[in-house]
Amino acid sequence: MMIARRALLAGLAALPMPARAQARPVAIGAIRWDAWYAPRSVPTAAVERALSPPAWRHRAPFFAEVPADGGPVRMPAPSQAVMDRQIDWAAEAGIDYWAFVSYPAAASMSAGFQLYRASALRHRVKFALVCEAVRWGRRDAPGEALSTHPALLADPDCQRVAGRPLYFLGFLSDDLIVEAWGGIAGLRAAVDGFRQRARDAGAGDPFMVLMTPVPDQARRWVPLLGLDGVSAYAWQAGARAAPYAALAQVAERGWAAQAALGLPVVPTAMTGWDRRPRVQNPVPWEAWQRPGEGMDRFYAAPTPAELTAHLRRAIAFAAGQSPRMALIYAWNENDEGGWLAPTHPLDASRLRALRDAACRPAPADRCVRLPAW
Repeated sequence: MMIARRALLAGLAALPMPARAQARPVAIGAIRWDAWYAPRSVPTAAVERALSPPAWRHRAPFFAEVPADGGPVRMPAPSQAVMDRQIDWAAEAGIDYWAFVSYPAAASMSAGFQLYRASALRHRVKFALVCEAVRWGRRDAPGEALSTHPALLADPDCQRVAGRPLYFLGFLSDDLIVEAWGGIAGLRAAVDGFRQRARDAGAGDPFMVLMTPVPDQARRWVPLLGLDGVSAYAWQAGARAAPYAALAQVAERGWAAQAALGLPVVPTAMTGWDRRPRVQNPVPWEAWQRPGEGMDRFYAAPTPAELTAHLRRAIAFAAGQSPRMALIYAWNENDEGGWLAPTHPLDASRLRALRDAACRPAPADRCVRLPAW
C-alpha cells in the first residue's frame, strides 16, 4: 500500500496545474475539523469509537488502521507525510484553502493545523480560521484567540479576499452575546479591537464572515458587529432518511435566503449530513445526545454525479458574490457525514467529484483529472 501511495503522489506531482487555476474566479475552501491526530486524546478516542461499528468503518480516513478482523478502528501517531499527501491531493482536486476550526495551541485538536503549518508544501493550499465565538472569551476575560489569531492572519499563506485575510466567526447566540459581552455593543468593541490588532500585526483589515444558517441572525448581527459577509458551517433540516438531493436543496435555498438580505455570501456546499455514528456512540462534547436516539435522521450519501452537480452550483453562485469565495462542508467531518478526503483504504471518489466541478469553467479537454484511485 505504501509503495502504491508513493507512486500516486509522484504521479500527482508531475501533473500540470489544473486549468481552473487560471480560468476560475472563485476560491474554493473546505472546512477542516481535525479530531484525527491525537491518539489517546478524548476527541480522537471518540471518533475511533464512532467509526468502529461495521456500518461506519468505510468512513475512516485513508491513514486509519482498520483491522480486517473487525477490531476497533485506530488513528496512528501524527505524520507529516500524511499531511503533505493531503495538501497535494487537495490542491490537485481544486481546493484553494482549508478553513481550520481553531482551538488553543496546546489542544489536541490543533495537531492537524500544526502539521499543516510545518509542511513545506503548505503554499499549495492556503488557510483560513473558523473560530467559535466562545473562544473569544468574555469582556472581563478575553480568550486566547483574541491574542493569537491576529498574528496568524499576517501569515503569507493565509487566504485573502481582495488583499484582506479571511476569518470566519460562528456559533453565536443572543444569550452568549449578553452573558459574555454585556450586549451587542460589547461584542462590537471586541470585533473592532480584533481588527486593530490584526492591522498592528501587519495582516491588514480582516474580511470577517459570520457563520450562521439563521437569516435573522445574519440580518441583525452582520451590520451591528461591522462584519463583512455571511456563511454557514453546515446546512441541514433534520430530515428522516432523506435523499441527498434534499440536502443539496436545503443548502441552496439557504444561500438564496442569505443573499436576499443584501449581504455578501460565502456559500457552503454540503458533501453530506449523517450523524448516525455519533448517535450510536455519542461523543463527549454532545452531552445532549442519547445513544440511538435519532438514528432515522440523516441524508443519504451523494453519488459522485450528485456531488459534482451541487458543487458546480455552489461555485456558480459564489461567482456572483463580491467575495468570490465558496466553502465546502467538509474536508474531514467523517463521523458527521461530510467529507472530501480519501477514506480507507484509498477511496477518492469525492475528490474526483470536486475536480469535475472545479474544472467546469475551463474546456473539458484542458481539465486535469485525478487518477482512478
